[in-house]
Amino acid sequence: MPFYVTTPIYYVNAAPHLGHAYTTIAADVMARHHRQREEEVFFLTGTDEHGEPVADAAHALGIEPQELADRNAERFKALAPQLQVSNDFFIRTTDPEHEAKVQEVLSRVRENGFVYEGVYEGSYCPRCADFKAENEIEEGHRCPIHHIELTREREQNYFFRLSDFQERLERLYAEREDFVAPRTRYNEALSFIRSGLRDVPLTRHRLTWGVRVPWDHEHVFYVWFDALLNYYSALSYARPGEDLTERLWPASYHLIAKDILRFHTVYWPALLMAAELELPEHVFVHGYLLMGGEKMSKSLGNVLDPFAVIERFGADALRFYLLREVPFGQDGTVSSASFELRYETELANELGNLASRTIGMLARYRDGAVCAGELDPLLEADFAGLPAAVCALIDRAELTLALDEIWQRVRRLNRYVEERAPWVLARDPERVQELDCVLRSLAEGLRSVTVLLWPFMPTSAERLLEALGAPGHTLADAELTAGRVRSVRAIASMFPKDTQAAGA
Repeated sequence: MPFYVTTPIYYVNAAPHLGHAYTTIAADVMARHHRQREEEVFFLTGTDEHGEPVADAAHALGIEPQELADRNAERFKALAPQLQVSNDFFIRTTDPEHEAKVQEVLSRVRENGFVYEGVYEGSYCPRCADFKAENEIEEGHRCPIHHIELTREREQNYFFRLSDFQERLERLYAEREDFVAPRTRYNEALSFIRSGLRDVPLTRHRLTWGVRVPWDHEHVFYVWFDALLNYYSALSYARPGEDLTERLWPASYHLIAKDILRFHTVYWPALLMAAELELPEHVFVHGYLLMGGEKMSKSLGNVLDPFAVIERFGADALRFYLLREVPFGQDGTVSSASFELRYETELANELGNLASRTIGMLARYRDGAVCAGELDPLLEADFAGLPAAVCALIDRAELTLALDEIWQRVRRLNRYVEERAPWVLARDPERVQELDCVLRSLAEGLRSVTVLLWPFMPTSAERLLEALGAPGHTLADAELTAGRVRSVRAIASMFPKDTQAAGA
């Protein structure tokens, strides 16, 4: 089966920040891991360019929305390669192919009887581009995310008959308990459904920046329905001259942040049902990166610039930190202090030191050659089943736990060095074979963890595998097996504590 993973598409009302990098890195880890399994993989990311937040931001700058979209879409595109992200396509919702597909699918929803005209009145957050239910409004009639006062909107709109899908959505959640993860988010979505679904606006009348409604040109589609359809529309034109929809749809995983849970876990499956399209296999909802106790947000001004972090520390350090520091699926605080601590204690002192000691001892005691023979059974026992365990965790999008499984073996190898003390063995001519076994086991153990780290830190892993003379990084290469590493060559410090050098 192919593996199709998506990030949310990101608003172009401002430049990218670390929160965008977080989701994109997580999706890339999953995509790279499935490529290691030699599966067909398609990884989609992109930008959400319609709606009121974009229009308002453009008008505040005195420019047209399309100009702002063009400007900031390029910044999001530039972020991906700097993060070492391997996406297969970058969609923009102003792509004419996407707009045409939105019109086609939503016209089908109307033809199937799930659209009607009416008047909507409610409390609206222009930054969320979302109407808020009464139980979502914080004190002072404010948005719980942006803390701005909500406006009261009344519009003539076309509505989507969400209420018609109450029973079908409840049945979906009963039959597919892994549809939404983690479990707390599954419960949250199901609770929203059980509270009683109300019909929602499908179009906006007073806005002009959006996909035009084909049956009534005075309306544009509500930005959320336009945006959600990117996951489906992209497959029809991502590869010139080829429609990938039949082969790749439905998506294996949508990765999203918890602030857009309702749209992806309630509106989205209902919309797909209305259009008679298959539902995605999984929606994984991660938490927020917090700074100063608040969600990292452009509008709140509490953001870290991923470009600056990468320039100083390198992309692999950033990728490692975000998935190591914050359990994927939960909220977690990030800071420059905790970043530098993880960089020094884990990347430099644990992985970097393990690599330099292993290669250095092979160079010193065996001129870089790895003698043939068996591995240490004690180390083999500690590595038994590791690739399968990592696969099982990544299959559930438990990325932090998968990284921890690998990192436990990095630490085990460091303890193994201290336990076996190769420098002591090297002084005793009668323990030559014992030294060979220890060095061989270290080299193969280092190779094994490095292959499994490749989805998380691809550039560093590739450098280290080249130094070990074993560049293969498929999942089969991750098995702890003798004979893969035959000779090693020197490698420069992988994570120098001079962070200026790290980012060079």
